[in-house]
Amino acid sequence: MKISDNIYNLVSKIPKGKVTTYKIIGQKLENRGYRAIGQALNKNPNVPKVPCHRVVKSDGTLGGYKFGANKKKQLLQKEGIIIKNNKIINFDKVLCEL
Repeated sequence: MKISDNIYNLVSKIPKGKVTTYKIIGQKLENRGYRAIGQALNKNPNVPKVPCHRVVKSDGTLGGYKFGANKKKQLLQKEGIIIKNNKIINFDKVLCEL
């Protein structure tokens, strides 16, 4: 199984209205390559089944997204996540540790 398949498998477990971080995914995969995780998510062929918009930076800022930061923000807000200045409010309450 390729590393990207493992990433997609983990990301598909993030429930609606929750987020996780590149760092958490890296720790779960025992791989510190956060950039590689971001690159794999950017190539995600299974959007929206694999909800890569739910992966954010460890400080609660949104980070990048295959379809642009504004689209990521819209999708997260649609799921009830409150965002101000591109940072998630109450980050600890919506964080999914996987």
